[in-house]
Amino acid sequence: MVDVLLGLQWGDEGKGKIVDVLAPQYQVVARFQGGPNAGHTLEFDGFKHVLHQIPSGIFRPDALNIIGNGVVLDPIVFRREIDGLAKFNLDLHANLIISKKAALIVPTHSLLDAAYEQAKGAAKIGSTLRGIGPTYQDKVARQGLRIGDVLSPNFRAKYDKLVDAHKAILDRLNFDYAVLAESEEKFFSAVEFLKTFKLTDSEYDVNNALQAGQRVLAEGAQGSLLDLDFGSYPFVTSSSTMAAGACTGLGIAPRQIGEVYGIFKAYCTRVGSGPFPTELLEETGERMRAEGREFGATTGRPRRCGWLDLPALKYAVMLNGVTQLVMMKADVLNIFDTIRVCTHYQLPDGTITDQLPYDLCDTDVVPVYKDFKGWKTSLDGIRVFDSMPAELAGYVSYLEAELNLPISFVSTGPDREALVHREAVGV
Repeated sequence: MVDVLLGLQWGDEGKGKIVDVLAPQYQVVARFQGGPNAGHTLEFDGFKHVLHQIPSGIFRPDALNIIGNGVVLDPIVFRREIDGLAKFNLDLHANLIISKKAALIVPTHSLLDAAYEQAKGAAKIGSTLRGIGPTYQDKVARQGLRIGDVLSPNFRAKYDKLVDAHKAILDRLNFDYAVLAESEEKFFSAVEFLKTFKLTDSEYDVNNALQAGQRVLAEGAQGSLLDLDFGSYPFVTSSSTMAAGACTGLGIAPRQIGEVYGIFKAYCTRVGSGPFPTELLEETGERMRAEGREFGATTGRPRRCGWLDLPALKYAVMLNGVTQLVMMKADVLNIFDTIRVCTHYQLPDGTITDQLPYDLCDTDVVPVYKDFKGWKTSLDGIRVFDSMPAELAGYVSYLEAELNLPISFVSTGPDREALVHREAVGV
């Protein structure tokens, strides 16, 4: 079976840590969408490491890691990531394979990203400027390059054709691309480096593993509320971040999906533009950001912070068919006397609902809150549920009842060991 692990909010939920924790139970860990805009942070043995494109099971020597066909890959970032892993003495050429059908990010994609954002002005999306959106645009327009193309004797001609089309757009937008020559030198060197790895038809690798009875963990990037179809459009990413995306992003049948682990923070964060009903714009939000070290792992941008949003969380749970929940960063709320949860929205006409409106961007919703007493104590060293402060245990139980799902893991700190694992419980 393929178990899926994904974020239920606007990304940055802490997926990397949980993939790393769960990986020993699996023979294959596979990324199914996204690209170098993702930043999955892992902390263990005194190390802190951020992965962008490489699956988070890479630190487990017995796991095969797959970059699936749904991913968009930047060879320059890939090479930088591999170089950053050198100190860990991992056998990356043996334990990492890359789908030939994954989309290839070329240097002009990031230039287009910046040009499009500049043209939007105040209406900008808040892109990470990594070229993700333009790469997916080329994929949908059927003019993009794929990883397998780097093996073609005509690769340079294919590359030039695509880049010429990009330059025409950049010219129309009056965007300077003088840096392109320098970027191209790094790009082609990185492509040669990429070719030293196993580039395969990874859909066969995944399905052969399943045929052999191996367990596969599909790792998502970003979060459900950034999904192209169901997120806060147009302030979304360019791929399907839902569990369904694992099928198209890896080449597996829906009947192969087993557990769906939905990861959420004990509060909410968002990077970039877009609606955020529970956002805290005053001192409480600043305290939350500082306590949680809420700065983007990829961009370093400060994250917007707010209280947990149950209508949005229920929506993501429903669409993904979540079977188990994972609550991250409970320790960040240690400092608060009162902890709030948005249970419903009040719509402009006074209606109270727990459903997301069609367009959060144009619908002025007012959060309806339920208050909880904070636990006001450190969670260091807590490894079993019965040792939790009563207030935190009550918070967990309330969320389980509202979401009608077990919270199987509660993270109490950044290290891989700072985790309470609960056996599945009835709710």
